[in-house]
Amino acid sequence: MDSEGAGGPAGVVCPGCGGVETRPVELARTGKGAMRDDLYGRLAPGPDKAGDGCLHFAEGMVLTGLGIALGYAGLRQGDPLYLAGGAALALLCLVGTIVVVRGDGREKAAAEAGAPRAEGLWRPAHYCSGCVSVFCPDGVPWRGALTPEQFKKFVWTEAGYAGQLPAGDKARDATVPSGLLSRQ
Repeated sequence: MDSEGAGGPAGVVCPGCGGVETRPVELARTGKGAMRDDLYGRLAPGPDKAGDGCLHFAEGMVLTGLGIALGYAGLRQGDPLYLAGGAALALLCLVGTIVVVRGDGREKAAAEAGAPRAEGLWRPAHYCSGCVSVFCPDGVPWRGALTPEQFKKFVWTEAGYAGQLPAGDKARDATVPSGLLSRQ
């Protein structure tokens, strides 16, 4: 038996299977007593948007610089093909960089704006390793047990950034029980 007694740290019993091997999602995901390594992404409270814009800006400026260098080489050698190609490449890379960095900024702003709502849904949730489900012990803010994928989709949708679920993430295809989502 667990040193913290039956029912885990807070004496929480899973409504799905009646098991006592439960932990708050924060501990199940990352902390002391984490139950499964693959839960890190499956129980994420939101997208990780730290520094993407700066890296994409730097990459874009390097590519723009290559286009400028190509154009400059064409100018020095009197080759209009290199000059036109370099200028077109530099312009294309500059515009592409601006589009990507602005998109990163919008995604980061959405993640920051939705963080309080996501935290309000994520913080009270518990994970049961017995039936691999997520639930709220008091039935607030929702009742019943969800799979980790349903839970992630629920939290991300309610926080306003479900569109940022990565391609291939099982949460994209998860079906959240009707009536649970307010933004369908």
